[in-house]
Amino acid sequence: MLERKEVHILVVEDNPDDLELALRALRRYNLANHITVARDGAEALDAIFGDVPPDQRSPTDVPWLILLDLKLPKVDGLEVLRRVKSDPRTQSIPVVVLTSSDEDRDIVESYRLGVNSYIRKPVDFDQFIEIVRQFGMYWLLLNELPLNNLT
Repeated sequence: MLERKEVHILVVEDNPDDLELALRALRRYNLANHITVARDGAEALDAIFGDVPPDQRSPTDVPWLILLDLKLPKVDGLEVLRRVKSDPRTQSIPVVVLTSSDEDRDIVESYRLGVNSYIRKPVDFDQFIEIVRQFGMYWLLLNELPLNNLT
């Protein structure tokens, strides 16, 4: 079994302020020692499905959790979610949407595509940090992930 120190989070966020808050919270609570940042959907897909064949990937090549904004340049977050959840190699990776979108159609479509959790970004700094801490604690410490999630 992989050790806790190998936990990898992919943060997909184009807003520099929201990205900094998420990274600060993840680091403050030591939720992962390996964090990859993608600033648009194309970068996210490359980070997830890049050139490294699955049998040659190390545990830090495969995210244990994807924190995904929906409103992204190049490829939107819903398309990233669709690709992740439709591929047998990645469909068991938990995806948490953290977005400012409060459109019902985004919520419905996210769940239709298989999102594990949908959270609206709070405006308040302390609430934002607390939300990141809570979902990180749940998805990375309490939730059991299948081993095939990591290969």
